[in-house]
Amino acid sequence: MNVLIIEDEAPSARRLQRMLEGLQVEVSHVLHSVEESIVWFGENKHPDLIFLDIQLSDGLSFEIFETMPIKSAVIFTTAYDEYALQAFKLNSIDYLLKPIDEEELSQAVKKYEHFKPVDKDVQLNFEDIKKLLVDPLERDYKKRFTVKVGQHIKLIPSNDVVCFYSENKGTYLHTNEGRSYLLDNSLETVQEDLDPEKFFRVSRKFCINVDAVKDIVSYTNARLQLKLYNFSDQEVIVSRERVKDFKDWLG
Repeated sequence: MNVLIIEDEAPSARRLQRMLEGLQVEVSHVLHSVEESIVWFGENKHPDLIFLDIQLSDGLSFEIFETMPIKSAVIFTTAYDEYALQAFKLNSIDYLLKPIDEEELSQAVKKYEHFKPVDKDVQLNFEDIKKLLVDPLERDYKKRFTVKVGQHIKLIPSNDVVCFYSENKGTYLHTNEGRSYLLDNSLETVQEDLDPEKFFRVSRKFCINVDAVKDIVSYTNARLQLKLYNFSDQEVIVSRERVKDFKDWLG
């Protein structure tokens, strides 16, 4: 398998390359901009698979594909968890949310190997995907959630949510009243409807409300432990890969 990485952040590109090499996947080249990529594709044999960052330093990476036909499968790498990423899944092999998780990377590579496409131009609906990349301030995020309580339906405003978490293959919403409710959707699906100014995915298990953070404590292995108001059932740990982004998010 011949792999190309298109990523404008050098540390992220190096980390992804190391992770792929750990999976015995050869990375032929790493490109960093739209302009560089267009020149490269015009002069080189196209790779089997591209790991594609969406926003590059000189524009959206979709411009590469609009300039010339690309004979490669695509896995998106993106920090845009607040957008409707289901569209990416429909138009590509997979997408990986930054910072990239090793297990999710491995699964994406296996998915490519299993569904390896025939040699034809990639047909991605870039116009539909670009429509999703709107200013977050213009997005309408979910204001309330519905949960079942016996035979009744209860409405819970987003502002009353302390955190969302996954447990035993279920997704739960925890409120300021100290109660947890089971939701019908996965944590990934729920996250797409949350305002990224207020909610942050600190780990694969937890997505927290910034207003619910009572204390932040240094934890083992360069991680952080969060103390939340009205939630003491479990430890809430910011994974090591997401500590920097979490600190940047806090400002």
